[in-house]
Amino acid sequence: MEGMTVMFRMALSSSKRAMLRGWNRLSRKTYSKESLPKAYGHFVFLLPVAPLPCLFYEAYGKNLLFRVVHAKEKDEDILEQADYLYGTGETDKLYKLLIQYKDSDNAEFLWRLARTTRDLSQMSKTVAEDKKKLTYEAFEYTKKALEANEACFAAHKWYAICISDVGDYEGVRKKIGNAFIVKDHLLRAIELNPKDATSIHILGLWCFAFAELPWYQRKIAAVLFAAPPTSTFEEALAYFLKAEEVDSNFYSKNLLMLGKSYMMLNNKNEALFWISKAKDYPAHTEEDKQTP
Repeated sequence: MEGMTVMFRMALSSSKRAMLRGWNRLSRKTYSKESLPKAYGHFVFLLPVAPLPCLFYEAYGKNLLFRVVHAKEKDEDILEQADYLYGTGETDKLYKLLIQYKDSDNAEFLWRLARTTRDLSQMSKTVAEDKKKLTYEAFEYTKKALEANEACFAAHKWYAICISDVGDYEGVRKKIGNAFIVKDHLLRAIELNPKDATSIHILGLWCFAFAELPWYQRKIAAVLFAAPPTSTFEEALAYFLKAEEVDSNFYSKNLLMLGKSYMMLNNKNEALFWISKAKDYPAHTEEDKQTP
């Protein structure tokens, strides 16, 4: 070992030897054998060099972590603000807030933006041309949300809603063809979050719509598709009841659809009960006000 040390020192210039002596003095002062585990005592001359890059990377790592945590907290604050505006029905303000994040890769921003964009399209003050534009815009945001996070149940739910809306502008064939996609995404949303009453309710609406399809539309569907989508009022009722079980009185329209389903099944007492509940429901949104 001593021979190797001599050869090593001979290979160094005098300035390098001086630097090495400086590091060794620092090591003896700062890192005594008593202050380190015994096994590391023989390698103590290396220690003063190592902490410099280690400290740099430690500081860099902490700074990076701080930025990530800070960004996450900022996102959470914005989402909290967005949910507050949605709860208070301030659709215009909510849209102005979320449209700033239309190029985000965060599904939580994107599906909320899709929802509020659709809400704008549904408002009575929105003219027909803007309604169509907003409908397609909302659908694009749901696609981006799913690309960002396929496991986001809300992205699937709003994709189903928005692609159904788009079908209204693209003819009967497209509308019926999209119905299969709508059902698949609603089932996926429920799979990801079985406690989301609105996904269950919308699937009930899907079933009800195809259960009450007029005979001539059934004929058209049979011509266009070998196996067109079908359902029954019993199936629709089961989903509306399930939604009510998951979240009682969450939505005036679910109460109304329970009444309509029972009416179609000739259960007048139950129909009257649920329709009365829908009528007495406090109107929080424009849609609530329109519910009979």
